[in-house]
Amino acid sequence: MGDTTHGEAADGVLKRADGIDYEAVDAADGLRKGVLLDESDGAPHFAMRRFELAPGAAVPRHTNAVEHEQYVLAGEYVVGIGDEEHIVSPGDALLVPAGAEHWYRNEGDEPGAFICAVPNGDDEIELVE
Repeated sequence: MGDTTHGEAADGVLKRADGIDYEAVDAADGLRKGVLLDESDGAPHFAMRRFELAPGAAVPRHTNAVEHEQYVLAGEYVVGIGDEEHIVSPGDALLVPAGAEHWYRNEGDEPGAFICAVPNGDDEIELVE
């Protein structure tokens, strides 16, 4: 098996950490996203992404077309879902149902980071006014 395989994943895929490209997310200053695995790697059902939330960064209230399963890797930050806010820390897991309003706020001095898995397909973001 090579380091990176595209297309059919019958033999599996390995992507090294230094091969993941991170990009700023337009909807929020201080949020970066790296796609760990998705359809382009042959993943048939889910995309797995890693997000980094800079100290002082906030992601506005929004909805997504698909559910999100998240696992907190680093930092301590606020996640709002529906009418509730939660302070999360490494090891916490969250389910954000499709269409649920949610937001993020990092009030700490350390960056936050989390894994987010979503079904393949349209992950359209709609900001809530």
